[in-house]
Parts: sequence; C-alpha cells; structure tokens
Amino acid sequence: MSSTEIDFYELLEVSRDADDGTIKSAYRKLAMKWHPDRNPGDPDAEARFKAVGAAYDCLKDPQKRAAYDRFGHAAFEQGMGGGQSQQGDFGDIGDIFETIFGSAFGGGGGRPQPRRGADLRYDMQIGLEDAFHGQQTQIEIEVSTGCEPCGGSGAEPGTGTRGCNMCNGYGKVRAKQGFFVVERPCPTCNGRGEVIEKPCSACRGEGRVDQAQTLDVEIPPGVDTGTRIRLSGKGEAGPNGAPSGDLYIFIHIKEHPVFEREGTTLLTRVPISFSKAALGGSVEIPDLGGDSNVIDIPAGIQSGKQLRVRGGGMPVLQGRGRGDLVVEIAVETPTKLSKAQREILEQFRETETGDECPESRGFFEKLKDVFSV
Repeated sequence: MSSTEIDFYELLEVSRDADDGTIKSAYRKLAMKWHPDRNPGDPDAEARFKAVGAAYDCLKDPQKRAAYDRFGHAAFEQGMGGGQSQQGDFGDIGDIFETIFGSAFGGGGGRPQPRRGADLRYDMQIGLEDAFHGQQTQIEIEVSTGCEPCGGSGAEPGTGTRGCNMCNGYGKVRAKQGFFVVERPCPTCNGRGEVIEKPCSACRGEGRVDQAQTLDVEIPPGVDTGTRIRLSGKGEAGPNGAPSGDLYIFIHIKEHPVFEREGTTLLTRVPISFSKAALGGSVEIPDLGGDSNVIDIPAGIQSGKQLRVRGGGMPVLQGRGRGDLVVEIAVETPTKLSKAQREILEQFRETETGDECPESRGFFEKLKDVFSV
C-alpha cells in the first residue's frame, strides 16, 4: 500500500475541509488501529500505519497542505531525483516528508533532529511454570550505549564542536532541481550543523560504544509464546547523544511434559484402567498454582471423553481469572493379567448380554443388516 497513490484525505477518512483537530483525531485513531504492536507479523497493517503517518505529516503542516490541495501528489514529485529511502523503524515515519520535502514549501525549518538508536530484539525461553507465576529475572546483552568519557557528544573531553563550513551551521544544503529548490541534510555534518573538532578516542566520534549490560526484566503471569515485553530506551544508543531505541523481549514457552497449552486453556491426556472406566472413580491432577485438581470419573466413561475443570488453566495476561483445564480420558486395556484376574474376566464375559456395551452391539447389528443376504 503506497501513500503516494491514495488521496491523503481518504487515507485519514476525513473531508477536504476538515479542521486541524479533526485531522489529528482521525490520525490518532487510525495509527492505533494499524500500529504494528497490535498487528504483529502483518505487513499490510505496517504499510497502512506508515501511510497514515505520512498523510498526517503532510496535512498537519498548513503550507504543505496548501500545496497538496492545489497540486495533489504532483506537488511533491517534481525534482525528487529518483525516489526516497526506506526507513528502518516505526519512529522515523515523521521524517518521511521532512527529509523528502524539507522546506521546499516553507515548512520543516531548522536542523534535522538526531536519529534515535535502533530497536533491538532479545529472544527468551521460559518454562510453563514461570509463565504461570510470572518472574523477575535478569538478562545480559551487548549493546551500543552512550560513551561515558565524552558524555555521548563524540568529542574528546576538553574539546567541543564548531559550526559546519559547508552549511554554515544550518544543517541543510540547497540544490535546485527542476522548478524547485530542495533542501537536503548537509553531507559534511550529517544535518547536525556542527562538526567535531577532535573525535573522542574512546568512541571515535560516534558518541557510543558496545558494552555488556545486565537488565532487570519483569515477566507478568500469563505470557505465551509470541508475547513481547518492551524495555523503553534499552535499545541501541543513538549517535552523538541522540535518544536510544527500545529493546523488545520475545517470549518462547518450553514444551511441558504434562500439559499442552491453547491460549489460557491447559490440556492433558490421562490414562485410566478399564475397571475405573467401568465403575467410576477419581483422578488427581497437580495444579501449576501448587494445589491439586480432583477430577471425578463417571461410570461408563469412554476413551476420548473430555472433562473440563473451570479455572484450572493459565492466568489471563494483564487481566483477571484463569482459563480452564481440559482432561482427555484414555481407557487403557490391561496387557498383563494374573490367573485370578483372567478367571474373573472369563466369568464376566460369560455373563455378558450385549447391553453392557450398547455401542458395540449397535455396530455389529448394523453389519448384519448391511451384509445379510
């Protein structure tokens, strides 16, 4: 989905005479709807999120909006020199129009803001018990952090910066392309408007260095595989003192020897003896919370029958209550019988009338009806 092919007003679902407040409200609603955190793994939602951000960046600026109302997308296509670069993270959407259009229409004045550091991903594997109770834990990662000797400025301690001679401290240079004068970030100072006199020896002028960090992580009860935990500002440090990105922790739940999980529902398969299946009884299943679930087995239960324990499952993430525990019964046929047990079963077979197992009797009666001559 490309924002350059669809009318900006249609993207934001507002009329062309909408006021600034209406446009802002519409943008916030759509940005929340299509935000990647609410639509993980959906590239179409990501594209829509970027598109509405680009549309809002244009329409919120009175001069850009006036140019767009008069010329449409053609107002921004002249002299662009072959397209625009793709931005790597969601925090840069607001830079799309600022970078491409600059102040060619009188907006976007001033130096470009330093680009924030990259967001990082960390994959964490935990057990089902930890997902049930939640836990406080620590992780160790190697990440770019602000350089301490220079305080993130990139300049050797005791030195500073001076104005850029190329752009005279403005941070942008102008170039005439077609009918337009287009502003671009200065290639000498990268848009900062100043250059470092003597780069810091510790970080070589970057303002950041790679180092190991130990971070505290709180895992809430009820997390599941795919849950993301965001640590704000714990991602990669931005260059030359720019803000840091975020760290996203992706949770993966280990396979459990007893329980399977479907959302907040826990499932387990319980084998029982054929005598318990016939006569009834009970089984005891441990609860991840520390208690036990006593499950009544009705007489005559069959293999595959599922019994549900309300509130015996996983906690609801950031909510109240628990899911259910589902127990699937598997009737086990004995393979080793003592002489006395065999004699008892022989006596039972001699007394069978067919009424004890109506499903079996009905099946064989159907066979007789179908294949009788």
